[in-house]
Amino acid sequence: MSIVSFAGNTVSDAGWRDYLALCKLKVVAVMLLTLVVGFCLAQPGLPSLSLLLITSIGVGLAAASAAAVNHVLDHNIDCCMARTARRPLPQGRVSPGNALLFAAVIGSAGLLLLATLVNPLTAVLTLASLIGYAIVYTAVLKRATPQNIVIGGVAGAAPPLLGWTAVTGSLDSQALLLMLIIFAWTPPHFWALCIARKDDYARAGVPMLPNTHGESYTRLQILLYSILTTVVTLLPFINGMSGLIYLAGVSIINYRFIAWAVRLNISRHPGDPMKMFRYSIVYIMWLFAILLVDHYWQLFV
Repeated sequence: MSIVSFAGNTVSDAGWRDYLALCKLKVVAVMLLTLVVGFCLAQPGLPSLSLLLITSIGVGLAAASAAAVNHVLDHNIDCCMARTARRPLPQGRVSPGNALLFAAVIGSAGLLLLATLVNPLTAVLTLASLIGYAIVYTAVLKRATPQNIVIGGVAGAAPPLLGWTAVTGSLDSQALLLMLIIFAWTPPHFWALCIARKDDYARAGVPMLPNTHGESYTRLQILLYSILTTVVTLLPFINGMSGLIYLAGVSIINYRFIAWAVRLNISRHPGDPMKMFRYSIVYIMWLFAILLVDHYWQLFV
């Protein structure tokens, strides 16, 4: 195995799996699901599959680029956390320089694809979300305030808006509503993980809410934001964006979401925060899938 040098440190050449790990593919996959739904809801009929594919690739590359930059900026923190200690940078399998070069290449490719084959607005908004996540959230907010995930959640909520603008070339209140759903969902989703990994964040010196304000306060905030999320998720039905199928489906998953938030405030079972975190991922995927089914139901009945 060959060896390269970066900033005086010896780093083993990485394999392709290490570079894939930098992309956080599971996170990107969930983002692309919400993008696809935003893309489809922006038009009454069936979508252009070629445009959808190009948009997904472009945004996916940009999101993977932001994830790689996140790895670089957080590699000192990742070394202190059991959940992240085996990532490519803490393990020395990828150098920070190579990771940044990789991020620059795939990010530029994604933005160029969007600007030339989709539309300039989608490219600009994608760039803004990339900067928001990789720089504003990771480099600044994450280390500065326990409200980091609330403020920084705007960048992570952008994919359905990007899917919408790819079709229309303009901003729309309904697209912003889809973005608002993810924005409201992000704090209870992430704070559940923060409770489960409280000690890790404390060792890394990251001011996450459970460490700065205590677990009880964080659990209450999870409940309040979960209630806010369920209210926001009713808005697509209220404003006529979706119908009874969506209302029925979202009511079922909202019940379970609130049940987990209530359980976190009643029980102190150590496994509950991680269980809620995992359910919250399933929840947001089901929510957007239900939106999609509701949108196309009339075409197939």
